[in-house]
Amino acid sequence: MSAAAPVTDEIRPAAETAQLRAPSSRGPWARRARTTSIVAGVAAYLVTFLIILPLLWIVLLSFQPSSKILGDPFSFTSLTIQNYLNALTSLPLVQMYANTFLIAIISVTVGAAVSFMAAFALTRMIFRRKAGQSSLRFYLLAGLAVPVYILLFPVYRLDLTLGIFGTYAALIVPYIAVSIPFNTLLLTGFLRDFPGEIEEAAIIDGVGLWRLCWSVVLPLMRPVIATILIFNVVYVFNEFPFASILINDPNMVTVSLAVSRFQGQYTVDYGGMMASATLVLLPQLVIYALFQRHVIAGMTVGAVKG
Repeated sequence: MSAAAPVTDEIRPAAETAQLRAPSSRGPWARRARTTSIVAGVAAYLVTFLIILPLLWIVLLSFQPSSKILGDPFSFTSLTIQNYLNALTSLPLVQMYANTFLIAIISVTVGAAVSFMAAFALTRMIFRRKAGQSSLRFYLLAGLAVPVYILLFPVYRLDLTLGIFGTYAALIVPYIAVSIPFNTLLLTGFLRDFPGEIEEAAIIDGVGLWRLCWSVVLPLMRPVIATILIFNVVYVFNEFPFASILINDPNMVTVSLAVSRFQGQYTVDYGGMMASATLVLLPQLVIYALFQRHVIAGMTVGAVKG
């Protein structure tokens, strides 16, 4: 019993020292951390409000008569649903959504497939020269720096030469080309951190290249694939420059072209335009609300190792 006393006496000062060194919940460090947390929370709410404000502004204006939008847009005494009634009767909703979904399905599917093959080749093929691999990757990603408006005239001339002007292919081909750089950037970042041991084990089991990509790699890439699909579909819904130039058939009108019908040569129906814009935004907001978890996972995949 007497031999255990010195050990207890030696342990007690060490425990007391550690307790003194531990930060107190009422000390300056805790107050500083609490202040930082409050400031970060306020900043996050402020940024969220600034992002949502334009959407709320569009919804508010969609219930205002066109005469009030420019004169007194903050008036709540003359709210009406007539703008939505005009939009529903003027817009070919079924036709414009059918055309847009058809273009989106084909262009997004082909664009994602081509981007996956390009990313898989860039990350798995063995090049004789590293400079060639880097140059090819830079060539694909350089498309992110090219503004869409610069491509309008070249694409217009190409469509005329190929004889596809005024058809669905006139929009599908440019949409595929525009989506490849962004898709390749995300897919390349994911495949760089993809564990090669999984592919090696599949190859040892006799899996071919096609089955390796389809049955092994793609199922593990669902977050980034979902992100690509969502971003590309939303882009097709909102794209206007290509659609306004390359489509001249009223029966092939897309969502973005249908909204522009409320603007004439000398007059603009602002109320109808805001109502139609709200109807176009609703499906996109629903898509984001349902798949936001996949979007966040796809954008952050590969950001942290370990």
